[in-house]
Amino acid sequence: MMLRLSLALLALTGAATAQSRYPDPVPAPAGSSNPAFEMFRLAPGKTEDFIRSVAIWDQVNAAGGQPKTHLYLHEDGEGWDVMLYKPPRTPPTPAQQAAMEAKMKELGLAGGPLFFVTMRQWVADHAHLVVTGPVLAESWVAELDKQRADLKKARK
Repeated sequence: MMLRLSLALLALTGAATAQSRYPDPVPAPAGSSNPAFEMFRLAPGKTEDFIRSVAIWDQVNAAGGQPKTHLYLHEDGEGWDVMLYKPPRTPPTPAQQAAMEAKMKELGLAGGPLFFVTMRQWVADHAHLVVTGPVLAESWVAELDKQRADLKKARK
């Protein structure tokens, strides 16, 4: 089951933008995190609660100038209900972090272990994948060829 989830995540990595040592079709801001995909199989009857939670936490992200989470809903296939794409994020400045913490307080949200316990009441299974990309196949192949040539030169 998790292998199928991971393969589905890999198939969608082309939608991501992140820093890479390869030329990127759309470069991410310097110093940003790699994008992440998360797939969830939700507990029965908890889909709405889960999605509402994502919308609420996006208010926290927005307060700190961070990108919102992209939501994908299951349409066909098996084994998952919701996939989240978390775009590259730059580390928040102290002012952004303070704004996010203030928004959490305003919305009555908890972080840390209490966040985990709350979220887990909605989730039956979860897969998480951090990726590097997007990268064009031709760029990846060129980098591979370059590294092989460099190794060959080093051996001489």
